[in-house]
Amino acid sequence: MKDSTLQPPCLTALFIWTTLCLLSSGQHTPDSSGLSRAIRVPLRQGARAEQSPRMPPAAAAASSKRGRGTASEFPSRRRRGAAEGGVSFVDMIDNLRGKSGQGYYVEMAVGSPPQKLNILVDTGSSNFAVGAAAHPFLRRYYHRSLSSSYRDLGRSVYVPYTQGRWEGELGTDLVSVPHGPNATLRANVAAITQSDRFFINGSNWEGILGLAYADIARPDETLEPFFDSLVRQSSVPNLFSLQLCGAGFTQNQSLGISTVGGSMIIGGIDSSLYVGELWYTPIRREWYYEVIIVRIEVNGQDLNMDCKEYNYDKSIVDSGTTNLRLPRKVFQAAVKAIEAASSTEQFPSGFWLGEQLVCWEAGTTPWHIFPVISLYLMSENRNQSFRISILPQQYLRPVEDVPSAQEDCYKFAVSQSSTGTVMGAVIMEGFYVVFDREKKRIGFAVSTCHGEEETTER
Repeated sequence: MKDSTLQPPCLTALFIWTTLCLLSSGQHTPDSSGLSRAIRVPLRQGARAEQSPRMPPAAAAASSKRGRGTASEFPSRRRRGAAEGGVSFVDMIDNLRGKSGQGYYVEMAVGSPPQKLNILVDTGSSNFAVGAAAHPFLRRYYHRSLSSSYRDLGRSVYVPYTQGRWEGELGTDLVSVPHGPNATLRANVAAITQSDRFFINGSNWEGILGLAYADIARPDETLEPFFDSLVRQSSVPNLFSLQLCGAGFTQNQSLGISTVGGSMIIGGIDSSLYVGELWYTPIRREWYYEVIIVRIEVNGQDLNMDCKEYNYDKSIVDSGTTNLRLPRKVFQAAVKAIEAASSTEQFPSGFWLGEQLVCWEAGTTPWHIFPVISLYLMSENRNQSFRISILPQQYLRPVEDVPSAQEDCYKFAVSQSSTGTVMGAVIMEGFYVVFDREKKRIGFAVSTCHGEEETTER
């Protein structure tokens, strides 16, 4: 799995950041219960809830300057695959698989006759690329010579990441998503012929589906990304949504401890995949899915940093990165606050750097000592913000490959970044995230990953 986003030039505009931060700053109004309202993922079933009184599963998002309506919504049982507007997305439910920390993939079919491949879903890049040569970590790959519909474009492409890279040859071919919309399109395909630290042993995916905008496509913005081609060639609306169910939230226990699942709804919003309200933040610029963070809290305490530090040089939502990645100054302040809040236990310095694991006897993880991390995002009304709260069940990532089966071991899934804030998969897990490209906004709501029984009335 790519460890971060493509390497862009620094495009920071400090004046713009300062203005936007001032617009979204201010006191965060509590609701009638006295709690600052927010989107918060429920605790994993069986986890110890020794924090302050637990918020309801569908707590609503908060506005910073003015109060909004009711604090939460408890819908009656929703039909699986029930979309807003009456369209059925039932075939797309549970169409994602993966391994914790190794990314989420969807099955795609490329060529004529169709060659089925598992493709990493990545909102932090814009190329559709598939392995096209033998590799020790690939159990199958794309054979261009076997596809009668393949067309060579006569162009090469090279894509470096913060860690890892790949290069290949550009062409077009017929592509479809078997558990997606009923559409076959001609799309640009990069045939990966060489790579370094890109494919992952045992991950079970053989390519990458970049779902971001043409501005960051390689070799340049003239290469139309897959989703743009899909919208242009079909009747699919210009939005998609993701429900990533991490190891602590997966409903299908038969998948195994380290195996995760989820859903990618192409062309709509499925109301059965979330509870409560959807809260939207504007897409600041259409390259990555860039958003604006106006405030960060740890354990309810503001880090009290200038907003531009949180967004230096950008803040993005990226399903292809595992961790919550923070700029150096922000990372240092956040770790200091988390260390202070969890000071009843001592952790090696390597743990906070992601170099060492921490383990407890199976079933005894002291979740209650770890604080909640809260990110405040600018809302569509730019003088307001809403909060998404990240539980330790998200930012402590379970690791399966440990010597003893009698222990639960974790890796700290917050890390330092030199390319801005990256809200990776551990942040998206437990939320239903809507990438509304048509209206240039991203929506967040509490997902139903934690179990359907908690999302229904009794």
